[in-house]
Amino acid sequence: MNLVCPICEKPLFRQENRFLCPENHSFDIARQGYVNLLPIQRKHSAHPGDTREQVLSRREFLSGGFYAPIAEALAAAAKKYDACGPILDVGCGEGYYCTRLAKAMNAELTGLDISKDAVRCAAGKYKDARWLCATAAQIPVEDGAAGLLTSLFAITLPEEFHRVLRKNGLFFQVLAAQDHLLGLKKIIYDQLIFREKDTIPELPGFALLESIPIRFTFTVEGSQVQNLFAMTPHLFRVSKAGADRLRETQSLTDTASCVLNVFRRT
Repeated sequence: MNLVCPICEKPLFRQENRFLCPENHSFDIARQGYVNLLPIQRKHSAHPGDTREQVLSRREFLSGGFYAPIAEALAAAAKKYDACGPILDVGCGEGYYCTRLAKAMNAELTGLDISKDAVRCAAGKYKDARWLCATAAQIPVEDGAAGLLTSLFAITLPEEFHRVLRKNGLFFQVLAAQDHLLGLKKIIYDQLIFREKDTIPELPGFALLESIPIRFTFTVEGSQVQNLFAMTPHLFRVSKAGADRLRETQSLTDTASCVLNVFRRT
């Protein structure tokens, strides 16, 4: 998968421990193996994306295998629809899902996240992939570079995804359903407010092939309760009282509920 410069959009070429474009924009390859292609003018904050603490909590939780059914559903869909690489995972986080999918498909993988801490973590653990710190609004790869694009509990930008996918390429989108993690929500919130959620969106330039519900129950104990909480958006919404109640919770049985949408680029 060929990279392009995030500043001038011309091709990037590797020279020893850096990538360089014809306009002489240079991007070093970090010691861990990732490349930072997020220029300062495209940052909306000093440290965009997940923090190091969130990334480590997610890695610890996912390494426990609690969300393995999601990884298995991705691999099954890839087999069913004859998905081909290269794979581009947008919002890759610490790399749990996409590395397992790439292994199942025996495909080349590029993971992208706006969080430098996330790609640093991914690059440190998974060496058989390319990891980029970049924005999904301007993905620094050439047109039609990916055979399969994934966005798992992350952002969807149809126009940009359409650009980087090859003709008839596949897009796997995983979205949380309305009843996702109700057990956790009942602890941290005084009152649950249900808003209608569109888990099967219409995307311009894409045809929906299938919408696959994924639902399973799991139990976490001790520190994994806090790890689960820390990897969700609820971390930034909860009140002090709700956070205190969760800290007192030593065991939690909950249900993960999400949807895997399989799209084809048209």
